[in-house]
Formats: sequence, C-alpha cells, structure tokens
Amino acid sequence: MVQRETALVLFSGGQDSTACLAWALNRFARVETVGFDYGQRHAAELKARPKILKAFKSGFPQWQGRLGDDHVLPIDTLKAIGGSALTDNVKIEMGTNGLPTTFVPGRNIVFLAVAAALAYRCGIRDLVGGMCETDYSGYPDCRAETIKATAQALSLGMDRHFDIHTPLMRLSKAQTWQLAERLGGKALVDLTIKETVSCYEGDRKIKHAWGSGCGKCPACDLRAKGYEKYLAR
Repeated sequence: MVQRETALVLFSGGQDSTACLAWALNRFARVETVGFDYGQRHAAELKARPKILKAFKSGFPQWQGRLGDDHVLPIDTLKAIGGSALTDNVKIEMGTNGLPTTFVPGRNIVFLAVAAALAYRCGIRDLVGGMCETDYSGYPDCRAETIKATAQALSLGMDRHFDIHTPLMRLSKAQTWQLAERLGGKALVDLTIKETVSCYEGDRKIKHAWGSGCGKCPACDLRAKGYEKYLAR
C-alpha cells in the first residue's frame, strides 16, 4: 500500500539534512531516514547521525512519536569510481572542468535512486533531500531541474509516482539557520551547532561558534558565513 502520511528523508548527519528532517517532521505524521556509506574519506557524518536522531526523539515534544526507522545503506560503487576529494586523497580545489574536486559525479542521483527503491519497498512516495542551488558549490546534481528530471525518471522506472521535496532549494545558508530556528527553536539551532557535520575534512576537534570543522574548506566557509548573516539579521 502506498500512503502519503510517511516521508523518507535523505539524512546524512549534516546541517542541511538536519533542517530537512525537522521540515519533514513538521509536515508528515511519520518520518523515516536513510543514510549512505559510500566510502567517504571521513565518516564523521555517519557517526553523528545516531546522536542527532536520538536528540530528535527526546528533545522535541512537538514531534514525539513521529520519527520512525533509520536505514544506512552501503554504496561502494562511488568509492570504487573515485577521483573526488571526498572519496580519495585529492586536494580540495577548483578542477579544470569548472567544478570543485569535492564533486562526486552522480552522487545525488544515485542517492535518490537507492532511496526511491527503499521507499518503494516501504510503501512511501515522498522523499525529502537537502539539495540547494542558492548557496552551493556548483554541483549540477543539486539543481532543481536535475531533481525534477530524476523524480520523473524514478516514477516512470518504478511505475509509482514519487515526489521529491527539496525545502532548501531556494534558501541561502543563513535562511537554513533561520528555518531551523523557526521549526525547532533554539534547541534545534544548538543541536545543529553541537552535533551536525559539514566539514569536508571531517574535523570534529576545532570548535567554532557555528559548530566544529577545519574552518578552511568550502563547506566550513559557507556554513560560517551563513551563521554570521543569520546572527546579523
């Protein structure tokens, strides 16, 4: 049976997917989560996931009982293909193709395809992802037109309509902080700072006002600038 009261959130353990999880919990009666072990160099996000999920279950009474099963699926193919600074020992810089070396070709498309297959088995048709084309690194698989085309292909290929929700698509990073505050108050902002991981280096030792991270990589820079604008609003 396919039903609309449950959503499946692509949940990495980062800031964006945490905001998306709150967004889904605010709109659906039940929410399941899925993460991917794709051979990323730094598994700090994967380690953060259970802590964040535990905090959601215990610290936000407005969503009590809505958070359901969590799934972690292996996707070794992306590591085997390699060539990205997120999977191999490659310097983080702008590549000759105009994209940063942190780009993992097809990653979001693969994630959505696998998530849709899981959703199919669970009778879920609503997927939620943190893709964004406002404040991002130029990844083509984060663009709205890519997500729309992927949703159409998955719906055709599985003969079941899927809706892919991307609540952050048009938001700046500062607005993502604001969304967290609006949905979960100071508690969700504090949880985002304390537990979520955005750093491409997976650094959890260096602490900043906006969270932990190396403070130098593009992901840290984007998160820090967004937090500064969020405080200055």
